[in-house]
Amino acid sequence: MAFDKTKDFTKEAEMLKVLGHPIRLKIVAGLCTKECNVKHIWECLGLPQATVSQHLALLKNKGIIEGTRDGVEVHYAVVSPFARRLIEILDQP
Repeated sequence: MAFDKTKDFTKEAEMLKVLGHPIRLKIVAGLCTKECNVKHIWECLGLPQATVSQHLALLKNKGIIEGTRDGVEVHYAVVSPFARRLIEILDQP
């Protein structure tokens, strides 16, 4: 790619900043494979529910994940193609 001073990477930089935390990367990697509720995520990661909820809120705020309400539960899924591609790259041996 040639240098292009008109290209704006602001959104990508913000996403990378949010994804720069290991726990958030684990959450996104897990959600790339399976849509889950918050309870399943904190049980799998062995973290307090409040901690997972805070990370989910940041990811949702940046448009990386979305939550879909199903009764009293909210199921989260990755909606950002950029985040999915990044996880694919990180998962390569």
